[in-house]
Amino acid sequence: MWALLVLIGAASVSAHLQDLSFDGQKVFRVIPQNDEQVEILNSLASIMQVDFWQPDSVTLVRPKMQVDFRLGAENSFEVEELLKESGVEYQVLIDNLQAALDTQFDSQARAAGHSYEKYNNWDTIAAWTADIAAQNPDLVSRSVIGETYEGRPMYLLKMGKSGPNKKAIFMDCGFHAREWISPAFCQWFVKEVVETYGKDTVMTTLLDKLDFYVLPVVNIDGYVYTWTNDRMWRKTRSKNANSNCYGTDPNRNFNAGWCTTGASKNPCSATYCGSAPESEKETKALADFIREHLSTIKAYLTIHSYSQLLLFPYSYTYTLPSDYQELNSIASAASKELASLYKTKYTYGPGAETIYPAAGGSDDWAYDQGIKYSFTFELRDTGRYGFLLPESQIKPTCEETVLAVKYIANYVLEHLY
Repeated sequence: MWALLVLIGAASVSAHLQDLSFDGQKVFRVIPQNDEQVEILNSLASIMQVDFWQPDSVTLVRPKMQVDFRLGAENSFEVEELLKESGVEYQVLIDNLQAALDTQFDSQARAAGHSYEKYNNWDTIAAWTADIAAQNPDLVSRSVIGETYEGRPMYLLKMGKSGPNKKAIFMDCGFHAREWISPAFCQWFVKEVVETYGKDTVMTTLLDKLDFYVLPVVNIDGYVYTWTNDRMWRKTRSKNANSNCYGTDPNRNFNAGWCTTGASKNPCSATYCGSAPESEKETKALADFIREHLSTIKAYLTIHSYSQLLLFPYSYTYTLPSDYQELNSIASAASKELASLYKTKYTYGPGAETIYPAAGGSDDWAYDQGIKYSFTFELRDTGRYGFLLPESQIKPTCEETVLAVKYIANYVLEHLY
């Protein structure tokens, strides 16, 4: 087996995953049964570029864990042979990544401009933030909370009827650039607000009594890069000192157990924690805004994909938060609400024990700032499409997620602190 590994290593030195055609690239799912099989994955990752989808780093792989990873076309055959030979259980989730990329755009809504049922590029989303605020001046306003590394304005939408001493819920999308369903949800949620205010009693009450801050895309530069250069890009696009590798994982860049576990100090890693907490302009702008509004923000919701999870703190430690019972029961009820529409099953619980430990996340940071109701959604699916969820699933995904968000928001309104 090791001879085979050496051969693969020699063949893959020249190979690089950044080729822009994803033709022939495969996504594998393996379930290593023991430490020896975990070691095989570690060895593979050390001799070739392996893009880990779930968990997001080889260092987090443990026996009996489901592991999804992407490989270049030139390595797929040898790796498949190696897995067979070493008796590792595996399946090919996506046989040809390029084909999966092409079928993403299966929406019938091929409108020239913005559409809630297709993936919109950043320019379209930016224009939409201006339009939605202009069309709904009594309900929506737009501000800029900072700018990205590449100088793009970070637009924030504030939604709610004006009133005195209102508490607020903060929601963001698009932390990881390739998780396109996430920004699609933030846009859908805003649409839902403006279309149902005055008609849906729950939504009307929520907006009369609370404000919602919605940041449609946190990692704008990375998102743009997934449209122009590399659909599988995850991080920001900042230049790293003394390295040819770009970007920091913005969800490892917060001051919550920063860089202690499930994050990397290597600038070339997908989970690079950055040179310091809030080293990224995007995370600093978000954190500054929340700090300035700490007296009013009572809940923090951050939307990711994929794997159908509803998580709450902590991820940087296995220690349970002091509000564990309450957060767990909210997550349980919200998951039930979500499942009521299309029977989509979500798993819920504290991040570290529900998926894997990861330090520097925004949800843990928000909770440690005193925002009790802090939740992370990992939207559809569970791996059939992974980050390439087809547009035909945007509507059902968003519809069911709105139910969970409304449940949480209503709970927060009834339990203000």
